Amino acid sequence: MTGPPPTPGNGPAPVLPPVPTRAPVPASRLRRIAAPAAVLAGVVGAFAYVGTVDPNEPGHYPVCPLLRLTGIYCPGCGGLRSAHAFAHGDIVAALGSNAVAVIGYAALAVFWALWMVRAATGRPLRIDLKPVYLWGIGAVLLIFGVVRNLPFGSALAP
Repeated sequence: MTGPPPTPGNGPAPVLPPVPTRAPVPASRLRRIAAPAAVLAGVVGAFAYVGTVDPNEPGHYPVCPLLRLTGIYCPGCGGLRSAHAFAHGDIVAALGSNAVAVIGYAALAVFWALWMVRAATGRPLRIDLKPVYLWGIGAVLLIFGVVRNLPFGSALAP
């Protein structure tokens, strides 16, 4: 036996009955899809704003700092014009302004749909991209940014 012998003041602790716990209440379907629905509302609002306020007219949006300081197009240059054309259903003009942005719109739409389906069915969304994929996306954006500034890649410039 370890410790001091039991005395009237330090005897074993009384055994208390366990505290009843409630079973977790499953979230309702409406509650589960609230986050994807809020994101969709935000995206629709942003596209509606860019579709209404034309980025082709100067003064409505700030100029890309890299373009202003260096004259070099970044991978995002033309993204607002692309979103404006996309909001008006002109996919060809959207691709001409920024092809990578249009591919991004499509990829994010697929991601959102997957998120909504998983949320509606009560399953968690787990996207576990390996670092090689993230580096690959970065490399594609870097190559796109370089090529659109070269003479032979002027078709990719906004």
